[in-house]
Amino acid sequence: MNIRKMQHVIIIGAGFAGLETARGLANAPVRITLINKNNHHLFQPLLYQVAIAGLLPSQIAHPVRTIFRRQKNLAFQMGEVTEVNLDEKFVKLNGSAIAYDYLVLAPGARTNFFGFDALEKHGLQLKDLETAVATRNHLLSMFEAASREADAGKRQAMLTFVIVGGGPTGVETAGALAELITHVMRKDYPRLNLKEARVILLEAGTNLIASYPDELRNATLRLLREKRVEVRLNTRMQDYNGQRVTLGDGSIIETQTLVWTAGAKAATIIDTLPAEKGSMGRVRINRTLNLSQFPETFVIGDAAFLENENGHPLPMLSTVAIQQGQAAAKNIRLLMEGKEPLPFHYKDPGLLATIGRNAAVARIFGVSFSGFIAWVIWVFLHIYRTIGFRNRLVVMFNWAWDYFFYDNQVRLITRE
Repeated sequence: MNIRKMQHVIIIGAGFAGLETARGLANAPVRITLINKNNHHLFQPLLYQVAIAGLLPSQIAHPVRTIFRRQKNLAFQMGEVTEVNLDEKFVKLNGSAIAYDYLVLAPGARTNFFGFDALEKHGLQLKDLETAVATRNHLLSMFEAASREADAGKRQAMLTFVIVGGGPTGVETAGALAELITHVMRKDYPRLNLKEARVILLEAGTNLIASYPDELRNATLRLLREKRVEVRLNTRMQDYNGQRVTLGDGSIIETQTLVWTAGAKAATIIDTLPAEKGSMGRVRINRTLNLSQFPETFVIGDAAFLENENGHPLPMLSTVAIQQGQAAAKNIRLLMEGKEPLPFHYKDPGLLATIGRNAAVARIFGVSFSGFIAWVIWVFLHIYRTIGFRNRLVVMFNWAWDYFFYDNQVRLITRE
């Protein structure tokens, strides 16, 4: 078949959802253009490990061209889509218009600062490799600055680390940072009194990881406090100016470090779509993952708003994105054959969150775990899901090294 006569599928986004859609169409009689603003796929669940100097960026990212080098019906283009025209069925990329027969929008999400302009300017975030490396540089620089600071008050502020948001990312970052201080930095800075260091986790709600069952929420709180993380529930951040955090009750925390993990919203390109939006700016889609007015257009992953059978929105998780990518590929095949697409049903594989070395919480097949067993489950599932066999070996070696020697090999402050 002449490849130019094949139907054209454009996939925007090389996250979990986009990758699974492309893989699902590997043997289909279509030509695929996969577009991503970066040349790599990023394993976002491990971004915080880069931020706390546990892993190198190359260990949680893999070049898209390498992933698909054997898939003959796919071409990759690096760039950012600036316009999507659903009526005329084309997208604009780097000034050029590219027509499509089927469109899959999987651009992911961006950080939601909820209108806090000062927070966006002074705070840190964990959204991509650049922000994770910037966070790592800042955290390590704080220890360097504190090691030469004679003023006790200023030194205390340098060694106070505030994390806002008690979801999985906030919990994992707080636990890992507390362990970095306790087991690693104390060896690097023997003359620095790291008993002054504080890790404070702020959560506006009544519970950490609110979507988890009670036994896991309670275990998470206990494990974090065992690691000397100061957990403050029912505590809302009011402002941050780079030197101090102002809380809702008017109290102040002197700190030069605030890591924001409390919000996300759909990627910018989603704002331009002529479609109804749900919470966090996500597009409301049919159960078949496409749009009612434009059935050839699929929106999946973090950019999609879809409720489950109980009326609750599906979470912005990699497991949801992976399953939706697989389902979107199947439905595109069905539409090409003149058949009706199938409704999407999310199969929940369980819940996982790590709280540092030896400590995690998990719920799998209706059974809850916490502590070391949950941590082992978390490690092996995350290593299995990282892209590339070489990456899996490197990640496993690094974690094994850290486990036995309480050390991190990548404590580098780099210049951007």
